[in-house]
Amino acid sequence: MSFRTSTQYVEDVSPGSGALPPRAWYASSDAKALCLGGSWRFRLSDTADAEDDSFAAPGYDAGGWAQVSVPGHWVLQGHGSPVYTNHLYPFPVDPPRVPTENPTGDHLRLFDLPGDWPEDGGTVLRFDGVESCARVWLNGTDLGEFKGSRLPHEFAVGHLLKPGGNVLAVRVHQWSAGSYLEDQDQWWLPGIFRDVTLLHRPAGGVLDFFVHASYDHTTGAGTLRVDSDVDGRVTVPDLGIDVAAGEPVTVPVEPWSAETPRLYDGVLATGGERVPLRIGFRTVALSDGLIRVNGRPVLFKGVNRHEWHPERGRALDLATMREDVLLMKRHNINAVRTSHYPPHPAFLGLCDELGLWVIDECDLETHGFTEQGWRDNPVDDDRWTPALLDRAARMVERDKNHPSVVIWSLGNEAGTGRGLTAMAEWIHGRDPSRLLHYEGDPGCRDTDVYSRMYADHAEVERIGRRLDGGTHKRRQLPFVLCEFGHAMGNGPGGLADYQQLFEAHERLQGGFVWEWIDHGIAHPELGYAYGGDFGEELHDGNFVCDGLLFPDRRPSPGLTEYKKVIEPVGISGDGTDGTVRVTNKYDFADLSALAFSWTYEVEGEVVDSGTLTVPALAPGASADLGLPEPPPGAPAGEALWTVRAVLAADTPWAPKDHVVAWGQIPAAQRRTPYVAAAARPVARDGVITLGPGVFDARTGALRAVGDVGVCGLRLDVWRATTDNDDGAAWQSGLRYGLLWRKLGLHRMRHRLDAVEVSEDALTVRTRVAPAARETALSAVYRWTSDGDRLRLAVATVPEGDWTVPLPRLGIRFGLPAADRVEWFGGGPGEAYPDTKAASAVGRWRSTVEDMQTPYVRPQENGARIEVRWAELGGLRVEGDPAFWLTARRWTTEQLDAATHRTDLLSGGTVWVNLDHGQHGIGSQSCGPAPLPRYHLKAEPAEFSFVFSVSATPTVSATPNAG
Repeated sequence: MSFRTSTQYVEDVSPGSGALPPRAWYASSDAKALCLGGSWRFRLSDTADAEDDSFAAPGYDAGGWAQVSVPGHWVLQGHGSPVYTNHLYPFPVDPPRVPTENPTGDHLRLFDLPGDWPEDGGTVLRFDGVESCARVWLNGTDLGEFKGSRLPHEFAVGHLLKPGGNVLAVRVHQWSAGSYLEDQDQWWLPGIFRDVTLLHRPAGGVLDFFVHASYDHTTGAGTLRVDSDVDGRVTVPDLGIDVAAGEPVTVPVEPWSAETPRLYDGVLATGGERVPLRIGFRTVALSDGLIRVNGRPVLFKGVNRHEWHPERGRALDLATMREDVLLMKRHNINAVRTSHYPPHPAFLGLCDELGLWVIDECDLETHGFTEQGWRDNPVDDDRWTPALLDRAARMVERDKNHPSVVIWSLGNEAGTGRGLTAMAEWIHGRDPSRLLHYEGDPGCRDTDVYSRMYADHAEVERIGRRLDGGTHKRRQLPFVLCEFGHAMGNGPGGLADYQQLFEAHERLQGGFVWEWIDHGIAHPELGYAYGGDFGEELHDGNFVCDGLLFPDRRPSPGLTEYKKVIEPVGISGDGTDGTVRVTNKYDFADLSALAFSWTYEVEGEVVDSGTLTVPALAPGASADLGLPEPPPGAPAGEALWTVRAVLAADTPWAPKDHVVAWGQIPAAQRRTPYVAAAARPVARDGVITLGPGVFDARTGALRAVGDVGVCGLRLDVWRATTDNDDGAAWQSGLRYGLLWRKLGLHRMRHRLDAVEVSEDALTVRTRVAPAARETALSAVYRWTSDGDRLRLAVATVPEGDWTVPLPRLGIRFGLPAADRVEWFGGGPGEAYPDTKAASAVGRWRSTVEDMQTPYVRPQENGARIEVRWAELGGLRVEGDPAFWLTARRWTTEQLDAATHRTDLLSGGTVWVNLDHGQHGIGSQSCGPAPLPRYHLKAEPAEFSFVFSVSATPTVSATPNAG
């Protein structure tokens, strides 16, 4: 083999050579299989041509090579470094050519066959995922090469195997022509990252089969036909089915849906093999302009899911995949878009078993060509069409037997062109039983769904009302937001507002939040690393950390919010008539699987509880149910009913009593805290004493409340900007974080204008303004006391031309010590104006540490909403009106300056913010800014707090609701 031809396949636009045609994937049969994962010998070269092919020959001495784990990525195992870009190609754009500097990993695996391995020669070698281009040898014979990183490839190898000493050699190139098709907003991670398996194919065994299992909702019957490339019989014992392959049979069945994932176990038996079948009967159709499954419209409450593990990258094991599905189900998620490639096939088996709608997306994205106006885009270049069709076929053939897959997606952000049309035509011809999706085609020429990303609420409403224009075909199609609610850092905001639109307009069939998990890479010094932390010359920073899960799979507040927003049972009431309205928001299931209960709570403490009898409402139905009378002798104070819907029995995805939905209904209003101005301020020895308050006589600054020291109390308008505050560079709208910094709100200066002592009050007048600007806020602090408690009334008035909203408005101060925090208000987690649906009013306890939300890039976090009172550090605070509470062991400025969690070092002071208002969060890291109703306008404001020494210390740090 010449030097040139040894690597010319890397830049060949063809999908490869030598691989067998694609076929259906199944987990197991009674045929033999040998997993070739584990420790492999490994050698890394800087270029594709740095080494010859002699390593593939039997007898080659690789004893001096390193070792890597397969499945795995070599850059996560100490060999080279990962690279993150959102859409920029990290190499010169000159398709199909790639750089000479092309990291290339040679892999070697020696293996023996089990003693009972059949000798008939019918064995294939299967690769489920290799990034980005591989060439394979077995026992010195060149089997061929392939591209399509997230797709399976098989080679016939039975004639080459020996009982012992088999040598499997794989050369993997980081860059190839295939890389131009895989620009998918993720880490570039080369390696053999999915399973490598030796599969015996017995004589007469199944090569490929297609399960057709439809459901007629008008008759309740299912029709089954299993097409096989060899003769065989299909049996389904639970249905009494025993027919020849290819023969249809119709019987009464229970249909499959994401809510009721009924699977029937069957077997396809041929002369040489028994293949297990997991059959779900369901019919997907586009009818009357809507996506219908089993005759009913569906509402997707979905997420986009990249495959990710903070140590192993995209090399996921079955336990991690199951954890993902369980977390989705437990958070009311019913759908997943496999962005932007087919997942590990076992994941789809879990979706079948546990119940999730799936949009299965092809391994295709050419986003980087936007930098040159889509010039030379492979999707519109006929030379690349065979590769595109190969990718479509390998996805469809592998996954066609999964009932959870209801929609095929052509790919993502690849422009438009003849190649996509060819893919669409092939998929429709091969599998007309499913619909077709692609977001980047505004005319919907090649799709069955009108799909968009990050359309704002106003546009989504216009689309729902069919006022959006576009082509005639587009106007007739259902609408799906394939990406919305960008979950980067604190947020996303506005999810509840989107859901209200989805539920109000039939054409809007839901959406998929971007995305499931932060792609932080575990790092010994940084905690979790993101783009730029590995010295990449091009990177997109922490844009890769935009998930509803933190990298360690702990749910973020965004996931808790999403669970509440999309809960399948509506529980509501205004407290005026003693009733609660319960609404079934499922598409298919009634409410018979749920149990309902109520608690009556006063000041956050449970006073009484009981069960609520709710009929098994059909989907879409509602019932108004009476609540009991408040218990006699209940204490006075703010009271409410909390009604919960929980699982009545264990399910495969959650235990009995798992909370599915909840709602709160007011019963008695809050009493506003009152402090009579009875105490007189006393000035002596440089201090002013007013009730329990001690002030600096010169500045009027509060120094203590009783024996609790206080420092730095002042008006505060700044917050450490969130990713959504800062927005994305390409955003056309106002990016508030940048505007706030331009205005100088992060460097406000406080001028003391007057300290006034009257008969019953201490008044401090100040002006708060940024350097270099003439805009300001006048702030008047008026202190009064009844002798035991201290009241602060704050009045602010904006001065000058304020053209932007404020980040926050309130006071902040420092306490010398605080550990435990107790409060009555919203909780248990953080909430902001447009992320507060999941905040329940109760009596909550936490530590200062646990009040912090560990976003990978530090930013504003941890605020508790609608707090009536709080106790921490020996101090009790009551607010009028209720306030936002934040407490942390570092200043806002330190939080703002940090780039990783490890930059935040606890100091000796706990800094407390009591906020009258907060600006909304929005989704502008990629989506829309906060809706106007969530803007914190710079306008006159008045608010007050009552301070006193805590009567008793907080003794528990366990989060708890009364």
